[in-house]
Amino acid sequence: MNKKCFVFIGAVLFLASCQKQPISQSQSGNNQQNPSSLNPDSNQNYGQRPQARQETWFFGLFKKKQKLSWGDQLIAEYEERMKENAKAKRKKAKEMEKPQYSDWTYFGHKRKPKKRSPEKMKYCDECGIRH
Repeated sequence: MNKKCFVFIGAVLFLASCQKQPISQSQSGNNQQNPSSLNPDSNQNYGQRPQARQETWFFGLFKKKQKLSWGDQLIAEYEERMKENAKAKRKKAKEMEKPQYSDWTYFGHKRKPKKRSPEKMKYCDECGIRH
């Protein structure tokens, strides 16, 4: 009796370990583990930053702020700096549209120099020409 139980338990364990998985289970596990160029993994978002979601508590009355991770915080700071730089560039471009900078007859002066006759021309210390 004892010997028969050991043989029976051994046979059951052997058959259980040798049992194959169905094809549908083995294929789905294979695609998730090893994506290829023919079957890419569509769950991954390459090049996109994950969007921070707000958690809500007590039927949406209270919202918990999502703390950014260190990498996301650096990205947020970078985006903020780029916005400030773009604003400064727009301001500088608007400044450069003034005739003081865009009109060549100003010679770098804030106000346009007077046109004098050749005998009355004066030497300008600011731009180094006579006008």
